[in-house]
Order: sequence, then structure tokens, then C-alpha cells
Amino acid sequence: MRKKSPKKRKAKLSHLYLIKASIIASFLSFLIFSLYLIYHLLFPPFCANSISCIKDLSGRYEETKEGIFLGKKIIVPSTLSYDYLPTAEDILGESTGNKRITVDLSAQTLHAYEGDREVFSFPVSTGKWFHTPTGDFQIWIKLRYTRMKGGVPGTGTYYNLPNVPYTMYFYNAEHPKTQGYGLHGAYWHNNFGHPMSHGCVNISPDNAGILYNWADPPTKSNTTYASDSQPGTPITIYGQTPAQ
Repeated sequence: MRKKSPKKRKAKLSHLYLIKASIIASFLSFLIFSLYLIYHLLFPPFCANSISCIKDLSGRYEETKEGIFLGKKIIVPSTLSYDYLPTAEDILGESTGNKRITVDLSAQTLHAYEGDREVFSFPVSTGKWFHTPTGDFQIWIKLRYTRMKGGVPGTGTYYNLPNVPYTMYFYNAEHPKTQGYGLHGAYWHNNFGHPMSHGCVNISPDNAGILYNWADPPTKSNTTYASDSQPGTPITIYGQTPAQ
């Protein structure tokens, strides 16, 4: 029986080492991803848009046709580039001041008031994959457009959405500005009245435009900050999101 040459034995051993190294690398990658996923589930991200959170406050429109929601590609509507939508004043007449917004998580509805008078209401979608906080908040900035990214790639929760319209970020002492909670238009689903968000309050684009143009501070450009002289409209969020 002929013995294998040293070169062949060496080649065979190298091949075995490569196979073992590949198996170990695959196992380590799986282990790291599993640990990341477990950590993410046990300690959810402190930001509602965990990847993009409050990085771009330009409010500018992006020339792009695609986005991703729950890991699937979606088409960004071209109508988002239109600047005009009717305001609440167009529909209801001149505002009387003392504005406030309430969001009922249990009913998945938003209500807008001037004093004790309700001026409009509509269905919304609040947190499904991450809770929407409750309490009293104030709008601190209005962005005509922004990009939002979050979720965990590979788990079906990832999203990367350009030109999110009519975004109004809100905050309080418990949930600071850096957490990225907001009211905004959502073009990637039409399931309003049911939880569909990662923590924000989703609104149909038309209704979001009306709310955006009605709410304080008065819109000045693609980016509008609240100030001491022109504070943001107060928001109260209450109730409990329905079980899914």
C-alpha cells in the first residue's frame, strides 16, 4: 500500500483546518447575532428610531424611490414632494388658540382641541414592536421630511424610510429629545386604527399634513424649532395599546 506524500497529507490537513475554521466562524457569528438579539429584546433601544435617531434635522426632501419596511422594499410615493395640503384653518376657519393634542392608545385615535372644542380627530397607529410612552409632552421641532431607520436586520423588524413627512418630535423630562418619539405621516401602510409602529404615532400623510400645519410652533421652513416665545403644542398620551 502506497503512503500519501507529505505534500498530499499537508494539503489534506490544511483543507480540514479550513473546514473547522469555517464552522467555528459560522458558529461565532450565529452566537454573536443571537446575543445581540437577546440583548435587544431584553433591553430595547432607548431611541424610537434606533439607527437614525435625531441625526438629520435639515427637513430636506431626498430624491429616492425606495424604502424598506419590516425588511421588505416599498415604493416611496412621488406625491410626498408636494408642498401644499389644506390646513385646519382652511377647513375650520381661524384658530382660536389654546391648542392641545391627545392620543388614546386604547382606541388608537388622535384628537386635536382648541380650548374645550375638538377641531378634528382621526385614527392613528402607535407602538407594536416598541411601546409608545404615556404622559404629557410638548412638540420641540417640526421637520417637513426626515429619514427614519430602526429595528433589527434579519428579524423582520428592520425599516429604513426616507422622506417621512410631517414629523413633529415630542419630549418630556422622562423621555428626552434624544429618544426620537414623534407624530408623523406614514406612507408605508394603511392600517391606521391598529398598532403598527416602533414607538412613534403613525398618521396618514393627508391627516399628518393638516395636523402639522395646525400645530405650534407655526411652520416657518422645512425645519421649525419651538421656542419660549412660540412653544410647541402640548400632547397627552394615555391608555393602553391593544394586545396583538
